[in-house]
Amino acid sequence: MNTNNTLMAVCTMALLLISSFAGAQGDFDGVKIETTRLADGVFMLTGAGGNMGLCVGEDGPFLIDDQYAPLTEKIKAAIAEVTDQPVGFVFNTHYHGDHTGGNENLGEAGSHLVGHTNVRRRLSADQFSTLLQRKTEASAPGFFPTITFTDSLTFHFNGQDIIAFHIPHAHTDGDGALHFPEANVIHAGDVVFFGLYPYIDTAAGGSIDGMIAGVKTLVDLSDDQTQIIPGHGPLLHKNQLIEYLDMLTRARANIVAEMDKGADLAEVQAAKPCAEWDEKLGQAWLTSDQFVQSIFDSLKLGGGHEGI
Repeated sequence: MNTNNTLMAVCTMALLLISSFAGAQGDFDGVKIETTRLADGVFMLTGAGGNMGLCVGEDGPFLIDDQYAPLTEKIKAAIAEVTDQPVGFVFNTHYHGDHTGGNENLGEAGSHLVGHTNVRRRLSADQFSTLLQRKTEASAPGFFPTITFTDSLTFHFNGQDIIAFHIPHAHTDGDGALHFPEANVIHAGDVVFFGLYPYIDTAAGGSIDGMIAGVKTLVDLSDDQTQIIPGHGPLLHKNQLIEYLDMLTRARANIVAEMDKGADLAEVQAAKPCAEWDEKLGQAWLTSDQFVQSIFDSLKLGGGHEGI
């Protein structure tokens, strides 16, 4: 994908993210579900909302995330292009609606919904984003995962070992990433945004330190051939994941340096601690000030900002 197409994809995705957090249904008529083969039986699907993963084989389709409810039929049609079997499992990487919006539709069609125990807990109660000043109503029970885990869970499915594991207090408190060792593919969920500033949902247990620790784990699982599906943005590889980790780590350090001077949020924002990334990352969705606020709030909520 060239630079212009990548930027266009990121900006389109960002606009749909804004609509989802604003509670708008959005116009999905023009959305096309694109399928990219990554390895035998493993695909990346894009449309509107969080990037999806798909594993197919003799055991049936295993889908990672399901975007928005109005897109379910388009997603099923895209899956039907690579297999004629119905979706057996849907794994939610976290609770946000652009990753779980199709849960009820797919559950009613017979899919088993899987996610971290905190995904089920968050979906079952009203949520409020302090950063975005936005309330999300509790979902109906049909959206809840019926299979939950706390630490890790392995699926031996379609000839693959699909290893799902919890990344604590990163994007949220219920993040799950998936590793396909045989295919050398990772689905990172929203622990990784690429091409735009990431959203740290501090009100839902997210934190900058958890995000950094989680990305370090993903780097350790990767080699130079690993293909990494981010929650948002284009497919990436280890060197780009390291670049993302470097941004998170240095942004945190810059903000800590201002906090150590006794600066409040407004003063930290005025110091422009993320200036070197603003042109590249701050134009699509979250502004620089919002990203700085999410790190500042995370460090304050964490009861300190010791080095990591």
